[in-house]
Amino acid sequence: MKNGSSRSKTQGNFNPVEGFRFAFKPKGHNGINEKLSVYNWLEDITILNDGYLNKLVEVRFKNTRKAFYYNVNNLKLEPGDIIAVESSPGHDIGIVSLTGDLVQRQIYRLRVDTKQEFPKIYRKAKPTDIEKWLLAIDLEHETMIKSRQITADLKLGMKIGDVEYQGDKTKAIFYYIADERVDFRQLIKVLADTFRIRVEMKQIGARQEAGRIGGIGPCGRSLCCATWLTNFSSVTTNAARYQEVSLNPQKLAGQCSKLKCCLNFELDVYLDAQEDFPPRDMVLETNEGNAVYQKSDFLGALCGIFLKMQKIPKPTLSPFR
Repeated sequence: MKNGSSRSKTQGNFNPVEGFRFAFKPKGHNGINEKLSVYNWLEDITILNDGYLNKLVEVRFKNTRKAFYYNVNNLKLEPGDIIAVESSPGHDIGIVSLTGDLVQRQIYRLRVDTKQEFPKIYRKAKPTDIEKWLLAIDLEHETMIKSRQITADLKLGMKIGDVEYQGDKTKAIFYYIADERVDFRQLIKVLADTFRIRVEMKQIGARQEAGRIGGIGPCGRSLCCATWLTNFSSVTTNAARYQEVSLNPQKLAGQCSKLKCCLNFELDVYLDAQEDFPPRDMVLETNEGNAVYQKSDFLGALCGIFLKMQKIPKPTLSPFR
């Protein structure tokens, strides 16, 4: 900057004078037009609602982490505003992702206990808050690399997948991946002494790790888990069988080495279409004789059959009624 003050490499074109809007995009903190954005389709509709719940605001932090906070000071907040919120200890910096009636719908959808005491929203972030927050973000990658080395030195069967600093730099969340239960009490002590912070450990799965890292899928588009998918449902090989997809492990696995989440996207459509088709072992009567049901195109309502009395190298698809 021209005045000689230091500026974080991740600040982009941030200008704290412009209402602290999210005009930059720090590493790992996706912009509001990507995965964690929500279109407020109730913006122009007035709905009678609970006064207490109406003061709740959904706030997002790094990547997929979200939480609900109580707007105790009745601040006028909009999606994209950067705010300081209550944490333990100190405070954290987050971005408003949802306000108004949609927050209530989100709470009911996630079955959040509304009788609990929600943490408070302190204020809109000041320039000093944001500057400290950006400095904390700059520490995350270096901290992750060092923590991985510490984990290797302690010979623990786990991997540090990501690190998220609290906005005031007093605490950090270490996201780890482990196949078995790990005793990381010694690791917490070493991390706390090394980085002079409070340490919180959170376990994530392989799919969550892929979503945090991001990438391009074989379809040529950004990974669903990194752009819009927030709920990770169980995927089995039956999903591929029902859709008659080749059971090739290399093609069915995603970048997380697990079965692709997209195998579930059209599964219900295929299951509904299969109800109109006969069982595999049923003998079908045709004008040319009895035939065996061999292949099908469920969505095209086509049925491939073998005539039992003829040797046909490949089944032919024909409309099924």
